[in-house]
Amino acid sequence: MHQPPCFRRTACGPKIRRRGFLQVVGASALALQMDALDSASSAFGAEAPSGGRPVIHVAFVRPQQTPVVSWPGGQTDVAAQQALFAQTLSEAAAALDVELQARTEPLENREQIDQYLTQFKQVPADGLLVCAMELTQWADILYLAQNRGDVPLVIYSNMTSFTGHMLPTRQVPGTYVGATPDVSWLAFGLRMLGTIWRMKHTRLAILAGTETNEVVVPRLGTTLRYLPAARFDEELAQVAATDEVRAMADAYAQAAQEIVEPQAAEILDAARNYVVCKRIMEAEQCQGLAFACLGRSNPVCMAFSRLLDEGVVAGCEADVNAALSMLLTQLLFGRSGFIQDPSANTVSNTLIGAHCTSPTKLEGFAQPYRAPYKLRSYHTRTGASMQVLWPEGREVTVMQLAGPDQMILGSGRVVSNVAQPPSGCCRTAVEVALEGVADTDACKGFHQLFVLGSLERAYRAYCQLAGIEVVHI
Repeated sequence: MHQPPCFRRTACGPKIRRRGFLQVVGASALALQMDALDSASSAFGAEAPSGGRPVIHVAFVRPQQTPVVSWPGGQTDVAAQQALFAQTLSEAAAALDVELQARTEPLENREQIDQYLTQFKQVPADGLLVCAMELTQWADILYLAQNRGDVPLVIYSNMTSFTGHMLPTRQVPGTYVGATPDVSWLAFGLRMLGTIWRMKHTRLAILAGTETNEVVVPRLGTTLRYLPAARFDEELAQVAATDEVRAMADAYAQAAQEIVEPQAAEILDAARNYVVCKRIMEAEQCQGLAFACLGRSNPVCMAFSRLLDEGVVAGCEADVNAALSMLLTQLLFGRSGFIQDPSANTVSNTLIGAHCTSPTKLEGFAQPYRAPYKLRSYHTRTGASMQVLWPEGREVTVMQLAGPDQMILGSGRVVSNVAQPPSGCCRTAVEVALEGVADTDACKGFHQLFVLGSLERAYRAYCQLAGIEVVHI
């Protein structure tokens, strides 16, 4: 559905610098350093999704005794190689909160594979990861892939195939073959399987309209908890400017490059919005939310930026596809994307994505990097929103789940942050030079995500595993 354009700003309101703000609000100790952005909101820490953890089975396919004339052959300590794979998976499982069920005895013939598949289908399994460790057994790997049922399957191959050997297996639905000498890739293979499970076990609150309802997204399995949009203001009326709220407002004022338009009270209100988001998620047992927020005099932009930096879905304009795109990105890469309205620069053939909020922890919510930002007004020329300045020259991925069955994907590089003034658009405005796009005015989608990093191939891997069609932007 086409989204309404942003209101354009034609004049700036009165400016207040950080020092003036702190004199009005009262500088707290939490606001004296950049890391105060973490400390100030620690009292409202994000809740992790509940409901257990995914169970992933692991198997190794190889002969007990590797023939000398083989691949990888006699120059490889295959048993030590399997031990390395197993250790890598075990460490990744602990970090990702995944339960591993590993068969340490290798599968070396069709009879053993049949026995394994019979047992595998009788126990709970949210995914299967198979290490293919011998060139001559790719027919067995294909057989296993074709007969394991509908459980998502990742196959890892470390220099155990020639070109063409893996191709039939790569074409089996719900299967991804990761062939690379990079043993650490196993962690991402495990993460993909866990992501499929976690998409099915996450609840998002959607504040829009007047009805209360609950639906499950086909294929993805995410639960959408629809709530009346008025719920937000009802909760807001109950939130006072507590010490924690003031500390958060102080922290954002202190860390900003500049406070251009917002007044002290507006930045305090922006911090109150954050508490409202947390209360609604807790009350509704949701791990993220999206809100029909367009046009409010007290925008949720700063609160949403805070949530995104914590790794919590915070979706603008109650856009479900955008919220699901954000959830998938957070689960796969440990970082948040930037929901944006796309505009074509037909002179330079670049794409400008603009919105009034963005994460600042663009490299990941567990990473120390924060993008610089300014505090600005919103479309309504009131309130506090975020003008986040993205790192120019860095690679960026553009993605959007266009429904549960299709993903729009593209890659590019950050060219500039659009200055305001003289331009008038949503506050965070990032210009990207896209690869392989003849005319950016013909780009697919709306509210696509900009995600820092070169992630297109990794997204494609997940789509192959999860049965999602990929179309180029």
